[in-house]
Parts: sequence; C-alpha cells; structure tokens
Amino acid sequence: MSITGKEGGPIDLATAKQWTANYRSSGKGSVNCHIFGKETIELLLQQEGCVGISIYYAHDDQGQQQLLLVGVDAEGNTQTGGSILDHSKVCPPDCGSAGELDG
Repeated sequence: MSITGKEGGPIDLATAKQWTANYRSSGKGSVNCHIFGKETIELLLQQEGCVGISIYYAHDDQGQQQLLLVGVDAEGNTQTGGSILDHSKVCPPDCGSAGELDG
C-alpha cells in the first residue's frame, strides 16, 4: 500500500448533512462528534515520516465511543511508537451552538 498524503477529499454540505442525519437516526451512538485541537493534530503530523492519519473507532472502559488518531507513514504503517491521540472533546456534552451538521 502506498500513502501519498492526498487521501480523502471534500464532500458537499448537503451530503455531509445527510450522512450525519443518517448516523443520528440509526440509534448506533450517542456521540455526534469528537473535537481535536489544532496543536494536538500538528503534534501527530510532525512525527518523522508521517504522511497521514489513521482514525480508529474505539470504546473506552466505560463503553463511551472514542476515536484514536495515529500517524501513518508512506507505506500505510501506523506509527504506534509515536503519539496516539485521544482525549478529544465529545459532543454532546461539549458542543458549541448547533451547526448545520448537528441536526
């Protein structure tokens, strides 16, 4: 596998709104989003050889949904010897004003 650093891409707002509404109506989770700070993400991306981020779905010991962010190198290997990010702000309860993706 080869990772170029250009994986992923934008989607339009209408699609994003529909997909987040689909998730909320599925009843599969109580978390709408996770918020990671810019400095924390930059810490991950500044690791030597990091060209992207893998995001893992997880449940903590209390059963709460979590996302784990891990750097990935050009061969697609996760950089588990470096930083693994968690401790995001979870919405709810840590939400700003209702945005277009919050329903």
